[in-house]
Amino acid sequence: MPHNINGFESRPVQVGNGSVQRKGNESATDATARTKVPGVDAVHITGSAKQLAALEQTLKEQSVVDEARVAALRSAIEGGTYQVDASRVADKLLRMEDQLYSVLPKQ
Repeated sequence: MPHNINGFESRPVQVGNGSVQRKGNESATDATARTKVPGVDAVHITGSAKQLAALEQTLKEQSVVDEARVAALRSAIEGGTYQVDASRVADKLLRMEDQLYSVLPKQ
């Protein structure tokens, strides 16, 4: 029994009838060639992909922090010999501000 809601009829819809729909001039053999065969999956990795994977692994193994530099800075700070280069700090702050300003939307 269909229901009429605001002029639209509600009726059962059949989804998928088990047939294969093909695009254009595709033949049945083309469609069959694309179907998966259970238990026969294969992956081929190129030489470039293997190199990238090895590089990624090497990078993962490297420390993000330069431990020697941290130790040297810590020693200089603790010993009272660390010198702050105000000019260098100011230059880097201005450079960062320029970079931030360049990506902000113009008003």
